[in-house]
Amino acid sequence: MRGHIALNTLMVGSVLIGAFGAGDAFPVASSKETKSWTERFNLDACVWASSGKNDFFILEPGDQATFEGHDGKDPTRLVITVLEETRKVAGVETRIVEERETRNGELVEVSRNFFAVCGPTDDVFYFGEAVDLYKGGKVVDDEGSWTAGVAGAKPGLFMPSRPLLGARCYQELAPGVAMDRIEVVSDSVSLKTPAGEFHDCLKTEETTPLEPGVKDYKIYARGVGMIQDGVLLLTQHGSVAPTKP
Repeated sequence: MRGHIALNTLMVGSVLIGAFGAGDAFPVASSKETKSWTERFNLDACVWASSGKNDFFILEPGDQATFEGHDGKDPTRLVITVLEETRKVAGVETRIVEERETRNGELVEVSRNFFAVCGPTDDVFYFGEAVDLYKGGKVVDDEGSWTAGVAGAKPGLFMPSRPLLGARCYQELAPGVAMDRIEVVSDSVSLKTPAGEFHDCLKTEETTPLEPGVKDYKIYARGVGMIQDGVLLLTQHGSVAPTKP
C-alpha cells in the first residue's frame, strides 16, 4: 500500500468542501477519531442527472460488469448492471444499479442501488439501496436497506470526479443502518484481471463505524470503474441491452 496524505477536506469536482461545508449539520464522525471524514456536501449546487459518468464510475443504462472469485471455498459471482429504470429519491431522479451475487451457483443477494450524478462536476452520489437477502431461493431479510430522506438518512458521495490521495468521505449516511466510508489510499495501482491489465488505478479502503476494525478494499480503473471488490476480480465488462422494468 502506498503512503497517503491525511486530509480533512475532499476535493469534489472544483468545489472544496470541508467539515464545516454547506448543508445541515450531520454529526456522524466520532469526536475520538484523530482524522475527520467529509460528511457534508453542497448538494444545492448540483444539477442532477440520472445518467452520466466520471473517470472511475459509469452510470449509463446497459453498462455491466461481472466479477468472480472465492469467498472462502465458495465460488462467488457478482454481476452489476446499470438498469434503464429510475427512481425518485429525496426529490432527485436516481438511476437504479442492480447487483446480483451468487455463491456455489445459488442466489444469495440482490440489491437495487440508487445513484445520481451531480453536474457540472460529475461527482456520483449514493441515495440508498433496497436489499433482498436470499436463502434456498427465497427472500429472508432486507438488512442494509436505506433511503435518503427517510429516518435521517442523507446522500453520500460514492465517487468524486477528482479523488485526491488521502481523501476520506462517507458513501452512506444512514445512522445505525449503513455508514460505509472510504479513504483513497493509492492512485497508482496496477492490476491484472481476467478482463485485462490496468494501470494508474485508484485504491480505496472501506470501513464503517458500525463494524470497528473491519476493512475492505476496492480498486477502480479509469474509463472502466471497479475492477476488484475484495477477493472478486473483474472478468467481463461492456454494454448489454438495457433492462427495462
